[in-house]
Amino acid sequence: MKKIYYLLAFVALAFVSCNPLDNTYKALDATPAPQTLTLTITTSYASTTAAKAGIPTLLNTKYGDYANGSTATITFPLPTTVPLVADSLYAHVAYTLLPADYTFPGNTFADLSASAVINYLNYKYPTPAANQLAVLTYLYFETNVTASTGTTTTDSFLYLNGAWAKIYTVSPTQYASVNRGVDNFFSSTDQANFPSYFNAFLLNDPRVMATAKAGDIIYVSFRYTATYQKVLPMMFNGTTWVDKSTLNFLKLNGTWVPDPTVYVTEPAVGNNPDMVFLSGTSIGSAAARANVLQYGDFNIESSSQYYWSDTDLQAAFAAILLHKFPTPTQGIPYKVTYYAYTGSDAAVTKTYYFNGTAFIYTP
Repeated sequence: MKKIYYLLAFVALAFVSCNPLDNTYKALDATPAPQTLTLTITTSYASTTAAKAGIPTLLNTKYGDYANGSTATITFPLPTTVPLVADSLYAHVAYTLLPADYTFPGNTFADLSASAVINYLNYKYPTPAANQLAVLTYLYFETNVTASTGTTTTDSFLYLNGAWAKIYTVSPTQYASVNRGVDNFFSSTDQANFPSYFNAFLLNDPRVMATAKAGDIIYVSFRYTATYQKVLPMMFNGTTWVDKSTLNFLKLNGTWVPDPTVYVTEPAVGNNPDMVFLSGTSIGSAAARANVLQYGDFNIESSSQYYWSDTDLQAAFAAILLHKFPTPTQGIPYKVTYYAYTGSDAAVTKTYYFNGTAFIYTP
């Protein structure tokens, strides 16, 4: 009986020690899958740089068990250095210049240039308060910018850090695009939509997107009912404009670090500066380049005379990235979001890495 017992024990031990799935289970346990974290916190930081330094401490403390390759999108209040402008009575801040106003000291013209309007503000408001708002309607003239007779325009100005600065003003065309073109102001039912409205306005403004980079802040001035002029700061997170700060982080080599990815968004608008550059290359057909210059989206219908093949698209964005970033960083991803047209637009993202000479598309 003892011999049989020992024999059975040996067989059982051999079976356990030779189980071929053991290594597989250990490997699975050792390499957990990356996770995705989306979190909104209440802590405000003095700058984006301070947030990039401070938030990893929170992530390493509370989410230190997340696997390498995990990503986190953290939303937090705008930096404490960004003033939140108080609501202003429209009747108090809005002013239309009269002919006599153009004769202030130092101005000899019946119109104002970009620099002259700042001089006028300094003259009209000799002791402005911090973050004071002014909305001026005036005759604007700039050589090679406006007609020789000038253009009547309405601009908003904010007294920031001891100087007047022109800020972004919602235009009549933009009010009309969200069905507010009759009165050119928003109502209380629009309030929840302000961030999405303004994001769309800014993304589709080539003047803004030509130089936009992550961390940029734009103050958007708009009318709220017939009574108020309001200002909402919007920050560019590399992809969209948001009314709060948003940063991305990556779990790398056992610790959370700021995501080094560079994000580029190409809005579907005509005369996008990047499409102006592309139109001067030989990538794709002449018809396709002219079409994307006009509309900003890439037609990927193979039957179209404006067709962009995937090979052409890869080459196009490699060239655009090198044009936008003449001294790029090796080893980090550059993600380009663009709009592909197949009867309607759909956002598509391609990822590139710089190899020291050129940007290489990485599926």
